Amino acid sequence: MTRQQLENLLRRKSAEIAALREISRTISQAHDLDTTLTTITRKTAEVMGMDSCSVYLLDPQGEYLVLRATTGLAPEARLRLGEGLTGWAALHEQPAWSSDAPSDPRFVLLPETEELRFQSLLAVPLTVGGRVLGAMNVQTRTTHEFTEDEVELVSMIADLAGGAIEKATLHDHMRRQIRELSTLAELSQTLASPLYLEQVLQVIVQMAARMLEARLCSLLLVDETAGLLRPAAAHPAGEAYTERAPIPLGAGIAGRVAQTGEREVVPDLLAEPRFSDPEFASREELRSMVSVPLRVRDRIIGVLNCYRGQPAAFSPADVNLLTTLATQTALAIENANLVMRSAVVREMHHRVKNNLQTIAMLLRLQLADGREPSGREVLTETINRVLGIAAVHEILSLEGFRTVNLREVLDRLTHAVVANMRRPDLDLEVSVQGDDVYFPSQPATSAALVATELVQNALEHAFRGRTRGRLWVRLVDTASHVVLEVEDDGTGLPEGFDPETCSDLGLRIARTLVREDLKGELLACGGLGARFVVRIPKEVLGA
Repeated sequence: MTRQQLENLLRRKSAEIAALREISRTISQAHDLDTTLTTITRKTAEVMGMDSCSVYLLDPQGEYLVLRATTGLAPEARLRLGEGLTGWAALHEQPAWSSDAPSDPRFVLLPETEELRFQSLLAVPLTVGGRVLGAMNVQTRTTHEFTEDEVELVSMIADLAGGAIEKATLHDHMRRQIRELSTLAELSQTLASPLYLEQVLQVIVQMAARMLEARLCSLLLVDETAGLLRPAAAHPAGEAYTERAPIPLGAGIAGRVAQTGEREVVPDLLAEPRFSDPEFASREELRSMVSVPLRVRDRIIGVLNCYRGQPAAFSPADVNLLTTLATQTALAIENANLVMRSAVVREMHHRVKNNLQTIAMLLRLQLADGREPSGREVLTETINRVLGIAAVHEILSLEGFRTVNLREVLDRLTHAVVANMRRPDLDLEVSVQGDDVYFPSQPATSAALVATELVQNALEHAFRGRTRGRLWVRLVDTASHVVLEVEDDGTGLPEGFDPETCSDLGLRIARTLVREDLKGELLACGGLGARFVVRIPKEVLGA
């Protein structure tokens, strides 16, 4: 070897050592995995004069090499272990190279990476402690014959990179554990906070998405009566997801989890025939999924799903973490339901007590009345009042325990009272009209009793000696009041009639309820026959 060759060799080795020193110093300053990988690919391509450098890491299942960092390829790609020159290098733990990579029999084209721009490729395994982490490669646009020195240099860089990747992975793992513990502590506080169940579920899916770094997390609850799985909360899709159609138990991935109680991990949604909505997955860029049941003892009450944008993205640790979260969530839902059922029972007892007291008050008023009605008359009037109260609570039992549509109540009680009091010889046309106005249960009960007295009063007095008649009940929603009208086309009111001084028991009851319970006023107006108007201020409704 001549002196000149020795000098050239010395300069090349010095350059390689300098490059290794620079790469070592640069990657030692990185802590998290993404920064470390980006630094490795950038500095390797720079010091070696390559057009591209890429790092592939094994997925948690050890089946695929996933492209994690690159300077020249499109970012979405994965190879089976042993597939392509890069997969071959990782599987056999030795370098693989070709000056004309597309013609090499080991080469596998990944169209999504736009790899056809490159001609030559050198791949080396990434290992640490005898364990394969993945592989890295360098590529050139023009034909390039890789020398032994270049192969050795890339292999040495890979050795440095393996240790840095291991350290960064441990750093990320520790940081993730801290985040998970913090999130679980935050979740415990949330579950103990005085939030409505809907708010708790929304917070849970937000925490799950954050903790697992998921593109989407959703929670669905089992409707045992209908045999369906209904969306209850999602992040970040929110209402766009919860308004989707329910899933029959046993159908699709989530429906099967709800039916069997077995968790499911789907590496690639687009290749999974059981997934019910591939268009949704494609639109939201969802590729992999894990679904775990919400279990309370031996009963499945729902399903918790998480999605990521990369195939085969969920590790066993991810699945175990989501299972832990699902267990806490199921207990929170069960506790919330127990609290709600307890509150419902208390509310029912409270309302029954209040309604019985109201009926007792009405009977005392009837007992104190100076007239001597027949027993049949007393029973009929009492039945009508009970029917008025029952109409309120029938609708409450169907629609919930908060508010009731007063127009529906008026429609039911009017027809019930008319049916209870109608004379066989009277052809009566009944009409209930007006706006949908929602009342809390107590004001609704008082308004229903007022309407009962006014309808009962019309049936008793308006159509004496008549064989035909009409009765209207109207509800009008104005800016400041709710107006209830009861009008008939009967004989009309006596001259000088004043509802405030009238001694009729029914009108006295209506007047008392309007003034004391509804804080409103009762008016008598002229019309086709008699027209009574009740004005109820909206403050009574909390509006």
